[in-house]
Amino acid sequence: MVEIHLLILFMIAAAVIAVQAKDLLSSVIAIGAVGIGLSMVFLALKAPDLAIMQLVVEILSLIILIRATIRKDLPFSVSGRWFFNTSSVVLFLIVFLTAANLALKKTSSFGSPAMGTANIYIEGAKSLKVANVVASITLHFRALDTLGEVTILFTTIVGVLAIARKVGHEKADRS
Repeated sequence: MVEIHLLILFMIAAAVIAVQAKDLLSSVIAIGAVGIGLSMVFLALKAPDLAIMQLVVEILSLIILIRATIRKDLPFSVSGRWFFNTSSVVLFLIVFLTAANLALKKTSSFGSPAMGTANIYIEGAKSLKVANVVASITLHFRALDTLGEVTILFTTIVGVLAIARKVGHEKADRS
């Protein structure tokens, strides 16, 4: 439980840095740190499917946002803060890898049920007379979770399309 509190404090600090940052690229990277922290919180709460979904969406969104802002805002090539930027990245990687290591040590081993729910799922699938247990779990037990994941993917796709679109399309009928 201490890891979750530390991760939440880390996310709050990254959000404050994102709001207070003077350049856009630093804000985007700080928001990415918030998303990766949220992914580690999901992992610590024994929700690996949400953690993977959040991590994939966060990395793709971060790449697109960095690509969109790198042309407008490039502070380390102009300001000469190479040492500060490099040490910040190294410090972030150390904190991230340490927290990820702690979260991964807390997960149960492969094949062992984390909370003993496997038997409930199997018995529920038998009572529903469904041939595929995975489909039964997805549609009957985890329907809201699946809806949340689909919503995350849909929102990400809409965001990517909004960022990637060309502003000011020319009309084809102009001569």
